[in-house]
This record gives sequence, structure tokens and C-alpha cells, in this order.
Amino acid sequence: MNDNDRATCATLAGLLRAAAVLALWGFALTCIAALVLALTLRSLSTTATMSLGAVVILGALERYFSFRLRFDEALFDGLSKGRIASLDALDSALSALGLRETQQQQQQQPRTTRPLDDRAAGTRQLMQRHAIVVACQSAMFLLALMTQDIS
Repeated sequence: MNDNDRATCATLAGLLRAAAVLALWGFALTCIAALVLALTLRSLSTTATMSLGAVVILGALERYFSFRLRFDEALFDGLSKGRIASLDALDSALSALGLRETQQQQQQQPRTTRPLDDRAAGTRQLMQRHAIVVACQSAMFLLALMTQDIS
């Protein structure tokens, strides 16, 4: 890896650390919605109950995306700091842990190293999906608040 690749990895790891705020927001919405459902289920309107239920269900997907993003952050940070020597070394480690297909699973296709640009694009796409899930959670939570009679 050259200096530009390490800079790309460091920048992406920093972006992922900054995006952790979204993960915190999504987790907070999930916890609040679950708590409200547990404590006041019978006094909620049907729309509010369904909206809060959607927040909790979306929360499971949000947690998965958050986990994947934190994992990617650690990998890109390792690449940027030289703790992971190369993309080949990363792929070997992922294969050894069962997180990437091995050559036998690829059925006689030659093993290729995925370029750094493709990996960064995949991580950015994952960040966008995570943001969409958190936005949907926020919209459902707001709908629950707007449809509930506070009196």
C-alpha cells in the first residue's frame, strides 16, 4: 500500500468514526420506542403503537449496519496505520475467519484481491443504507409522537 492508499483508509476510518453519531441516534430511538411500548402499550393509539413497533424492528437492521460499519472502521484504521500490511493480508485473514469466500467456495475461479476503491465504495454504500434506516426510524418515531394524544 502506498501513502495515498493509507490516506484514503485513514480518511474513511475518520468518516466512519464521525458517522457513529447516527448509530447512537438510531440506538437511542430503538431503546426509547421499546421502553414506551413496554410501559404504555395499552394507552397508545394504534398508529402510535405500530409506528413505535416499526422503530424497534428497524432498530434490529440499524444495529446490524452499525456493527458492520464499526468493523469496517477497524479494518480501514488497521490498513491506514500499517497493522494490516496489505489487502491480500486482509483477505487472507477474512478467509481464515470465514468472513470471505475461500478459493474452494469460489469454484475454481482465480482468487482476486478487491481494489481499495471498490472496498471504499462498498463502505460508503453501507453508510448510506444505515443513514436511510435511521431516517426511517426517525420518521416513524415522529409519526408516533404526532398521532398520540398527550392529554
